[in-house]
Amino acid sequence: MEKMIITATGANSWINPEIKNWPDPNDVDAVVADAVGNYEAGAAILHVHLPRGSEVETVQKIRDQCDAIIQAGMSSQSIPTRKGDFKSKPDMLSIILNHHAEEFTDVTVDVLHPLSELEEYCVKCKEEKIQPEWEVWHMGSIWNLNYLFDKGFIEMPQVLTLFFNWPGGTWSPPTADELLHRIKYIPEGCFYTVSTMGEAQTKIATLAISQGGNVRVGTEDYPFIKPGVPAKNTAELVSRMGRISREMGREIADPTEARKILHLK
Repeated sequence: MEKMIITATGANSWINPEIKNWPDPNDVDAVVADAVGNYEAGAAILHVHLPRGSEVETVQKIRDQCDAIIQAGMSSQSIPTRKGDFKSKPDMLSIILNHHAEEFTDVTVDVLHPLSELEEYCVKCKEEKIQPEWEVWHMGSIWNLNYLFDKGFIEMPQVLTLFFNWPGGTWSPPTADELLHRIKYIPEGCFYTVSTMGEAQTKIATLAISQGGNVRVGTEDYPFIKPGVPAKNTAELVSRMGRISREMGREIADPTEARKILHLK
């Protein structure tokens, strides 16, 4: 198997907002310091919610301090509101392949993302030379991905993140059956990582690692180092997942190795 790629997401916890182990999302220097700390802990991909109005500055400051792959998050937002993300030229841009339907502790997210929007994303990402990172929440996500391929908007393989146990209308169970079923139907050769909310995260992560998959961890997904014990920060969660992967026999990819695996420049 190839080395395991860790994606770190140091944003706020949607399901545990009372825990404050993430940086102020409007403080550029705090977001940058958190991202660089996650890179130093072993993350090759940094999933960052770029502060609005400071996207270019944030990306440049991260790049000044490390060579990690920068992935601009917040796929729930529309293309016009993400002009700053495109302008900042991240390596990757998160794009959901279906309707956002999420119910968090303090926030409800209910946003449609029609095929016409996905087509526009494909065109803009190609123009800006940004790699899409496609969010796969259920089997309909995979149908939409294949649609984009059949219509000539993308070429395979693509980079995917599979989501489990995110509450709301796009929820899917964090079980071995669900993970293996979804892996079975993703297009051949696609790179995938898994994002799991809740205590089942380690179970799904270890299964994915054993199957050649990769893992996303951080305060946004599950802010606990173990049940009932909040992590100090995302870097601590990254370090833990790195140890687990090594104990399972898969070393961790650094950014240079990750770029080769993902075919990124």
